[in-house]
Amino acid sequence: MAIDIGRLETQLLQMSASGAPGRDFCEAISELARTGRFCQLQNVLPGIVYDELWARYQRDPAGFVAGWQMLAQEMRQGFIQHARQRITSLTRLQADSGAPLPAWQEIQRALDGQQNDLLRTALALELLELVEPAVLRATHLRECVVAAPSSEEADRYLDEATRCYFFGLFTACAVMCRSVLEEAIKQKLPAGLSRMVRTRYRNAATLGNLLHEVNNNLLLTGIDPDFPRVANQVNDTGKKAVHQGLLSEDEARVCLQNARQALQLLLCK
Repeated sequence: MAIDIGRLETQLLQMSASGAPGRDFCEAISELARTGRFCQLQNVLPGIVYDELWARYQRDPAGFVAGWQMLAQEMRQGFIQHARQRITSLTRLQADSGAPLPAWQEIQRALDGQQNDLLRTALALELLELVEPAVLRATHLRECVVAAPSSEEADRYLDEATRCYFFGLFTACAVMCRSVLEEAIKQKLPAGLSRMVRTRYRNAATLGNLLHEVNNNLLLTGIDPDFPRVANQVNDTGKKAVHQGLLSEDEARVCLQNARQALQLLLCK
């Protein structure tokens, strides 16, 4: 059965609109403030939100009431967009201009402390938007089949790197690709060489350090001679991700494919 992502988004918006809390919430605050019953909000709002609203009300009672009455009208159409802006504001640094917070942020904070329906809807919409691009990216990969397992940590690193690629976190994908190779190499080194590496690099060997040791001890390690070349490409992309800026989708995909190929060479026996 075909899954229509656009239809799911429409249905989600319809469900959220049917029980939109924003307008009733704004009207209730406005009415309580207008009739001198502001203190009743103390039992239903988080403390930090109540304190902020009370301070604003004390500065300008008439303006406070009028502002929330206006917001009650605006929230009919804008509460989902406000929720999405709220999420964005949580993901970025916010410059302190000294100005009061926008009123919609006050509403979001108050509602977040109760049923969380606004954030739930906004996050669901964002995740739905990721589905089709993730599906397309998944078609570029095949299972990474190896002859011998590495470790649970390596599996988790590879899982995270791959999911970062699926969901558009391309720079994080490359960083995790370096981590999975570091872990897999450490598990593959012979005991004597492993002890020497730990001592030489004080238990903080980078992927570049490990590849240097592997390249100088290929016969001892028994690792495929093609491995260092492919793994160095992963290391170079990972270093670019850390030190030079954000990566493109193509760079992340190539890095992930190289990491998988390197794992297959490393774990071929």
